[in-house]
Amino acid sequence: MEKKTSESQLKAIKKWNEANREKANYTRGKSAAKSFIKNKATLEDLEMLEEVIHERRQSLK
Repeated sequence: MEKKTSESQLKAIKKWNEANREKANYTRGKSAAKSFIKNKATLEDLEMLEEVIHERRQSLK
């Protein structure tokens, strides 16, 4: 099977990720959280997350 992404593109992606490590980590975490909520969370998980979100909102105000 052929690669769909060129080597130069892969190199550019790697360079960007290294230069923007914090932003890349933030984006991965956000994506993982959304995926968990949409695909795997139980009702109990969602209730707990709502409480955590409420507390976080209060601390940011």
